[in-house]
Amino acid sequence: MGCRRTDCLSRPLSGLFEKLGSLVGSFPFYFFVIPLILTAALGGGLTFLKDREDNDLERQYTPRKGPSKVTRAFIMENFPYNDSMFSEDRLYDQGNFASLIAVATNEANILENPAFEEVINLNNKILDITVYNGTLGYNELCVKADGECVSNTTLEILQSKDEIGLSVPFHPSRSGPVFLGSVLGGVVTNENGSVISAQAVKLSYYLEDKESTADATKLWLIGFKKLLSDRTDSKHILVSYYTSKSKQEEIDSHTTDGVPLFLITYACAITFSVISCLRLDNVRNKVWVAVFGVFSSGLAIISSLGLLLYIGVPFVITVANSPFLILGIGLNNMFILVSDWQHTKVKDSVPHRVAHSYKEAVMSITITALTDLLKFSIGVTSDFPAVQSFCVYTSVSIVFCYFYTITFFGSFLALNGRREADNRHWLTCVKIPSDKLDHHSDSYNICCVGGGYDSNTGTEKKQPASNFFKDYYGPFLIKPWVKGSVIFLFVVYLAASIYGCFHVQQGIELYDLAADNSHVTTFNIKEREYFSAYGPTVMVIVSEEFPYWNEEKRQQLQGCIEAFKGLQFVDKDIFTSWLDSYYVYGEKSHLNLDEKDVFLKNLTHFFDLFPFFKQDVNLTGDTIYASRFFIQTVDISDGNMEMQMLNGLTTTAEKCNAASLLVYNQKFIFYDQYDVVVKSTIKNVGVITAVMLVVSLLLIPDPLCSLWVTFSIGSVTAGVTGFMWLWNVSLDSISMIIFTVCIGFTVDFSAHVSYAFVTSTKTSPDDRAVDALSNLGYPILQGALSTILGVSVLATSEFNTFRTFFKMFFLVMFLGMLHGLIFIPVILTLLTSQPHKEESKEKADKISRF
Repeated sequence: MGCRRTDCLSRPLSGLFEKLGSLVGSFPFYFFVIPLILTAALGGGLTFLKDREDNDLERQYTPRKGPSKVTRAFIMENFPYNDSMFSEDRLYDQGNFASLIAVATNEANILENPAFEEVINLNNKILDITVYNGTLGYNELCVKADGECVSNTTLEILQSKDEIGLSVPFHPSRSGPVFLGSVLGGVVTNENGSVISAQAVKLSYYLEDKESTADATKLWLIGFKKLLSDRTDSKHILVSYYTSKSKQEEIDSHTTDGVPLFLITYACAITFSVISCLRLDNVRNKVWVAVFGVFSSGLAIISSLGLLLYIGVPFVITVANSPFLILGIGLNNMFILVSDWQHTKVKDSVPHRVAHSYKEAVMSITITALTDLLKFSIGVTSDFPAVQSFCVYTSVSIVFCYFYTITFFGSFLALNGRREADNRHWLTCVKIPSDKLDHHSDSYNICCVGGGYDSNTGTEKKQPASNFFKDYYGPFLIKPWVKGSVIFLFVVYLAASIYGCFHVQQGIELYDLAADNSHVTTFNIKEREYFSAYGPTVMVIVSEEFPYWNEEKRQQLQGCIEAFKGLQFVDKDIFTSWLDSYYVYGEKSHLNLDEKDVFLKNLTHFFDLFPFFKQDVNLTGDTIYASRFFIQTVDISDGNMEMQMLNGLTTTAEKCNAASLLVYNQKFIFYDQYDVVVKSTIKNVGVITAVMLVVSLLLIPDPLCSLWVTFSIGSVTAGVTGFMWLWNVSLDSISMIIFTVCIGFTVDFSAHVSYAFVTSTKTSPDDRAVDALSNLGYPILQGALSTILGVSVLATSEFNTFRTFFKMFFLVMFLGMLHGLIFIPVILTLLTSQPHKEESKEKADKISRF
């Protein structure tokens, strides 16, 4: 029993599109010129591109309402900086700094000469960098503690004659224990913890973060970068470097690097489209149709970018991926419309042929355009501003692409139809004979004769590729044993995809936003390689009033702190606590700090002796509104460990019943994405699936087909996610953007085939599947291959963002094509029964065919 048809919208819309097609076919000149004028006017907005660029790392690539941003605001309010007592662990943002990693060549010991001597010489050159004609140098711009520049203690220890050997992670120095765990890499120690050798050393140079010295600081960092980039005299060490401005400068300098790639893609798309539309018939040749089909996508891209730049929408580097997407949509629309044009009768008038093409083709294009538009409109609500900008630009581009397809491209199809109706040559537009002439040469008959058509159907002769789907591929696919094999492969595909979903990596390496050969990438790789043994130092913040003098309450708080120390990624022996130090001081001073008055009265003197701890307590009057402690993380080697660390710390903080606790490190601002990315992706998939179901039910006149079109979203989404794991693509804010893009494409091919299956005039499900594949198999293949070919140029990019786009887009197009050409046709034949006689007669009355 067939399902009840749901064509309450598809019928009237098809009629509306038919009238629009007739109008376009009757007055093609107006529909051709108006988009050109509109594009010329809107294209002027491209001049604002530089002014609208906004690639601020934190603002664009972190959740707008990330919990770490809230915690940072709390820290800024309760623990303001003390410029005279700099402490790296107490920074709430990265500040101004320059860092270098020196690695000894040939795996030598960098703590011994000649490698160490080169390190010392390089350090001296850095300290000698000056700006403003030598008036300001490092000593004037550095951060200070106790009135002196904060230096690289490691070098001082090794150069000191009073110090013998090194110990890690703490080295006992005269001024107190010095933590060396994060500045020495590739360390080999003896059984006593003394350093035998090290392969790498990390040096950092922190500068003041004041408005009065901002320009001088920026110039000093530029000088540092120039010094390190121009070095050619190192024989025994390899040096990589990085500054607080590096990531931002790297992204800002490459915002428009996608333009050359897009031009290459555009050329490839034109070439492939032209080849696909080549015909041996000199009248039916569709070369110019292909060229203007690609041109139509270009107009849409220019118009959308120009319009949004005019009104001030930020242009983020992720938006550079949008043109590749729109080009793929435009080519798919073109192939669908051309395919339907070729099913019209060549002797009909041009308005009638365009109307017939629009009646079915534009209906299918509308389904995919509407779902794509709704999908990206949902993306505008994302927590990531970079995703929001991308979705705004892409949504507007889709609208223009749709508008220009049914106006500009449709009008050129009509103009080309007029040429065909007059039997004019595709290149010279001169009228030529339709039959071969015996008194002319073979070359003349090949080059100057055309206009043939299928006399049986009155339509253009089908291309060999279309005949392949009708005569060979379709009949082969509907054989019972082939159907069984397809279902088996589908089950295997789903199982493999679901398995991969549980193993996909999460987390972004921020150097993925930089070029492969960038100093940013080199530095971060070296840092991961040599300095991952010790991760970030984390603040544990008591965010409310707390009676620290109360022994019972204090013990409960201590229990919470011990819970942090018990985590596998926290070093239980490295812990900084003003409270523990205060009680040690109280014991030595014979003070009973369990009494409130004594506790509060002696804090001031304690802070005078240990001024760094004063920055860890918000003491106002007789009330401690907040305080903080520090724990040391270890073995944070990749994004997955960062995610586990953040989740573990926040969970432990939430479980503490003694007090309200917060955890923070400046890097957590970026780590917040891990939790948001997964939730946002799941939300997007769910909402888009629901939207697609509603649109399919309204516009595809068969509820069962609508359900399977919707199911294909989940199937391809699982496939893309699973194969991300095999292709070493992590789920992060960048891939989430691309993933959101891809979800819409997962349904395009399935929707086209399902719509053609439902509207076929054939009676049996097998015949309807063959009919749908005969009409749409080749256009789908053209659309998929042209898009894959177009984005393949991104695989050669030196930017991970573009390569990730290629990988995911390739997966979507390939898996979408498999669903549209193999899985969905077979599933529909198995789950669709013979229609009622009345319904069969109704379908037989339909003239148009997809």
